[in-house]
Amino acid sequence: RGEREERPEREKERDRERSEVRRMIRCFLIINNFGKPRLIKFYERLTNEQRQKAIDHAYRLVSKRFDDLCNFVEDDKLFGEDTHLIYRHFATLYFIVICDKAESELGILDLIQVYVETLDKSFENVCELDIIFNQQKAGLILDQMITGGLVLIWSS
Repeated sequence: RGEREERPEREKERDRERSEVRRMIRCFLIINNFGKPRLIKFYERLTNEQRQKAIDHAYRLVSKRFDDLCNFVEDDKLFGEDTHLIYRHFATLYFIVICDKAESELGILDLIQVYVETLDKSFENVCELDIIFNQQKAGLILDQMITGGLVLIWSS
């Protein structure tokens, strides 16, 4: 009986520890204008169903917005109230980052810009097909910039 009472306390303590150890970036997504994911990187453990929900929800949020609106979206349904979605729309692709609110929005926009510029240098005028046929290289470039949800490189 005493052991059963201690177990919920241990679980609560683990949950508190997990909430204190926050990753800055939850996921980085590249999705085309039709909602087809082209590159997906999640920096926390989610089931495939949760990942698909996050991708679909993120696409629905950004695809409905006009181009002249700001690139920051707050939505509690996606990952909770302490996260926001930051995106840029280039040609046929949405570059979407879902991160904690503690992260700088302008810093994330700059990160997306640097990533696109780096892809541009690597593929000479990058397009959607470059990402499709060179996913490993595009993913490697992203991994060199973001590891475990933490930004390693801010400039190209």
